[in-house]
Amino acid sequence: MKILDIAQHRLHNQQLSSPGCKEPADVVKWLGAVQAQDYNGAKWALGLRVQNATDDAVEKAFASGSILRTHVMRPTWHFVAPADIRWLLKLTAPRVNAASGYYYRKLELDDAVFKKSNKALAKALRGGKQLTRDALRKAVQQAGVATNDLIRSAHILARAELDGVICSGARKGKQFTYALLDERLPHSTTLERDQALAELTRRYFTSHGPATLQDFVWWSGLTTTDAKSGLDMARRQLVKDVIDDKTYWLPYSTTTRKPTSSRAAYLLPAYDEYLVAYKDRNAALDSTYNKGTNFRNVIFTSSIILRGRVVGSWKRTFKKASVIISLRPFAQLSKADKEMIADAARRYGNFLGYPALLAWFSVAS
Repeated sequence: MKILDIAQHRLHNQQLSSPGCKEPADVVKWLGAVQAQDYNGAKWALGLRVQNATDDAVEKAFASGSILRTHVMRPTWHFVAPADIRWLLKLTAPRVNAASGYYYRKLELDDAVFKKSNKALAKALRGGKQLTRDALRKAVQQAGVATNDLIRSAHILARAELDGVICSGARKGKQFTYALLDERLPHSTTLERDQALAELTRRYFTSHGPATLQDFVWWSGLTTTDAKSGLDMARRQLVKDVIDDKTYWLPYSTTTRKPTSSRAAYLLPAYDEYLVAYKDRNAALDSTYNKGTNFRNVIFTSSIILRGRVVGSWKRTFKKASVIISLRPFAQLSKADKEMIADAARRYGNFLGYPALLAWFSVAS
């Protein structure tokens, strides 16, 4: 395999160039977890990988609980499959708590405080209630735990997620709610630590490969020691390839399929797994366009992908009954390339249920 093949294989394995999933939950389970602090962008990340997806369908999957949103890695929000949430939390929560240790101390949050706040949250939500952040903040405040500081209250809620007390509920309008995990999901798979480590490792390299050990450490937030152990346990289901002196791991199915260059274009949301899931993103970043802050901060912006490479950024705005998609390439594009990008924009409009109007801007600097 050559370095130029990596992007094409990732497009395939991430279900972008060949979406085979029929439901949003299938995507989440396949990828292991999907970064989701930008909720609308994360819905589109699932939509890109589901056949004939719509925003309404993804929203309904979230409301019904067939996909859940919780703090589980690095730390940030991720979509996770209900069947996976408990073993994932058990595996990754200690690392997330360690990463948050500085803020816990700064905000005077310790185990005694979390025990009290978790109890108050459980009491407020018991009986199938799904409450907003404001309602839960008031409930914790009434129990004697200060929540006037919004950052402090956010850490209290995140810790309750990591402790497996609460998880996402259905949205109320545009507001997010929380529910008790034990009520939203009375039963789910439990795995021993080694089993969980092996399973997460297998899922990552199968769905995100070709990828390196360092990529997996970044994505999972696990220690290098744990990541190596997971790779040792999962390696029978994977194959390795050395490219430019770097060792990549990928599923066997990838090596038996000659990579075909995807001529399709994709409008990726910010934090899409295609970019955010790797420590080394050079496979998707063409040095031809290596200029300007838009390129350097590519994972934080919505990106235009062409032939597996980032070629620009995009934004959306709504006007009456249409969505305006503003496109800003890093370099001049051919007429054929622009038409492929226009097709990608129309697909996004179809996902939202609006006609897409394109606005091309001058080359980004």
